[in-house]
Amino acid sequence: MPCFRCGARQTDPSRGASPWRRGVRADRQVLVCPGCQSGRDWAADLDGCAACGSTALVSRLGEIECRDCGHTREAVPAGPADSAGLVRSGAPPGDGGLSEEVAAALTRVLRRRP
Repeated sequence: MPCFRCGARQTDPSRGASPWRRGVRADRQVLVCPGCQSGRDWAADLDGCAACGSTALVSRLGEIECRDCGHTREAVPAGPADSAGLVRSGAPPGDGGLSEEVAAALTRVLRRRP
């Protein structure tokens, strides 16, 4: 999953915890890369908890849970694209050619002819 702000793709950390942060925006789980975290107040772009205001939210199985206070709520279903411009299913707009890269990798690994 790419960074929701700049589209950078996550790579495996050499050791230890990942420097990437998770959050929820428009009821959808998103990642924030270390570069975007060092910029302006990136947490302002994320949804906040209705109970405590924290942005430490996770989205799982149709519900949103606050990691700070434990408050949960049902995720609001939306159409193909919501007001924030996020696609609710499938690849995000402008996936940077990821679909083509995956298809090319599968072709190489499975030794298919194009």
